[in-house]
Amino acid sequence: MAAEPNQAEPSNTHQRGTNLGWSLGMVLRRWHEHVEESLQDLPHGSRGYHILGVVVHEDVPTQSALAARLAIDRSVLTYVIDDLENAALIERQLDPRDRRARRIVATAKGRRALADAERRVAQAEEVVLGGLPDEQRDAFRDAAERAADAIHTAAPETDPCIAVEDALGQEGVRRRRQ
Repeated sequence: MAAEPNQAEPSNTHQRGTNLGWSLGMVLRRWHEHVEESLQDLPHGSRGYHILGVVVHEDVPTQSALAARLAIDRSVLTYVIDDLENAALIERQLDPRDRRARRIVATAKGRRALADAERRVAQAEEVVLGGLPDEQRDAFRDAAERAADAIHTAAPETDPCIAVEDALGQEGVRRRRQ
């Protein structure tokens, strides 16, 4: 059946590589939808997941260093850490090298919660990237991580949470947090 004269038919003939922003936005939107749904039980969803992941897998010496590593505003980080601590997933401990500083340490419950969350996020990412062959999924993840690391190195103040809010629209982020 032919399309109505005023209706545009979808075109799959665009030149590849000409709309990176749209492509990244689509992937980010879908990633955020699936991952936030899979992490509903974790305080602050994907933000809590990222913090817990760095605490467990990296040697970030202080809360301040954690904020810098994740490019999260320190005042926002404090609220997320408070909630992760209230859920018994992490603890603040005095840094033995600097008693003015606090180290963020995962509890046994936090390590178990992260392992479960990592499994669920991997499943969500498989859905999001399901249109790609396995080797392209790995290449996409690797390229995205290298690009993000390069951006973070060049501009460490870049807040990835703002990018998510911009891509999803503030209203979309609010809906998912509720």
